[in-house]
Amino acid sequence: FITIYIDNSDIIPCTIQAGKSKLTSAGYIMRNCWRDLPKHYPNCRLDAFIIMPTHVHGIIQLRSADEADASNKLLVRAGLKPAPTFSDIQKSYSLSEIIRGFKTFSARRINTYLNQTGTKIWQRNYYDHIIRNDAALARIRYYIEANPANWKRW
Repeated sequence: FITIYIDNSDIIPCTIQAGKSKLTSAGYIMRNCWRDLPKHYPNCRLDAFIIMPTHVHGIIQLRSADEADASNKLLVRAGLKPAPTFSDIQKSYSLSEIIRGFKTFSARRINTYLNQTGTKIWQRNYYDHIIRNDAALARIRYYIEANPANWKRW
C-alpha cells in the first residue's frame, strides 16, 4: 500500500464533488501512467487506486516469476492477451523503481501538457506499508475507495 504526495500546489489532479474524485487533465495523466505500470514492470500487478487533491493511494503487488507465468497461462486459457513474462524480460523490479517510474512518467507528461519543463510535481519520498493478510487487504481497499467520501472529515 503506497501513498505519494504532490509537491506542487499549482497541480490539482482532482476535485472532490459529492464524495467522488473528479479528475482534471493532470489527474487523467496520473491515472493513465498508473495503469501503464505493468507494461513497463511485468512483476507489478495493480490493485485499488485513487487520486486525491493532494496525494494518490494505491496497492501494488510484486509478483515472482512463477506467479506472473501462472497468471499468464490463465489469461491465455481465457482467450485474453498475456502480460510480458519474466522469461521475456528477465528482470524483477523493486517497489522503489516502480514508484520512481510512475513519478517520472507522470511528471514528464504533465509538464508536456502544461507546455513547461522540469517543474516538480511529486514530493521526494513516498509512504509504503506491507499488507500482510486478506483482512488487511480488504480494510485498505475500503479505505482507498472511501477516501473521497471522507475527504472533508480528515
